Amino acid sequence: MDLGLKDRVYIVTGATRGLGNATARELLADGAKVVVTGRDEGRVAEAAAELGPNAVGVAVDNADADAASRLIAAARESFGRFDGVLVSVGGPPAGFVADLTDEQWRSAFESVFLGAVRMARGAAAELTDGGVIGFVLSGSVHEPIAGLTLSNGLRPGLAGFAKSLADELGPRGIRVVGVLPARIDTDRVRELDGMSADPAATRIANESRIPLRRYGTPDEFGRVAAFLLSPAASYLTGIMVPVDGGVRHGF
Repeated sequence: MDLGLKDRVYIVTGATRGLGNATARELLADGAKVVVTGRDEGRVAEAAAELGPNAVGVAVDNADADAASRLIAAARESFGRFDGVLVSVGGPPAGFVADLTDEQWRSAFESVFLGAVRMARGAAAELTDGGVIGFVLSGSVHEPIAGLTLSNGLRPGLAGFAKSLADELGPRGIRVVGVLPARIDTDRVRELDGMSADPAATRIANESRIPLRRYGTPDEFGRVAAFLLSPAASYLTGIMVPVDGGVRHGF
């Protein structure tokens, strides 16, 4: 199946590793060009080099007010066009309500929520018919995850913002989509498992609750995200697509 990605240009934030990096790889494999971002300059340069000549890296923090304008300018300067963005933000720190400070909430809001809103707003001003804005969110959009209070508080609000944005941008032919990973085998998920007294037992217990009885791979997530960003998904907007092995039982 031709996804129609050849020579299209996407920004993928948080793409030095994990789900953003997996999506960038899948976009490139189907002929797209990507601008990848992260906060660490050395890691960004390394990731871009590994991805090859159709990738450029820009070190930027999603929480920076000028992040969107810098990244869109980099896309146009490097590849001559801008077709869409996938806003992927590393998960905020784990913690329970009583343990989290005001400063942790402010920091998480700036990076996870407001940074994503700014990125989407900046992209919306520059995209034309056929453009797309994607968000990597979480299964916490539908159901809180124990110990991830910051994510539980912020991700559902961002999903609501994405739905509103889809309504507003639809008449211009711009799509908005969300991708909801659950237990994908990334450093972040292994870190969360590692917070338990017995990480191996925790993973086995988590897998037992997944109908497919295993964690997903980053590549499996990346293929879904790349499809949703592609012209092949041209009639999909305002949707939240779970990539979770069937763990969500609601419709």
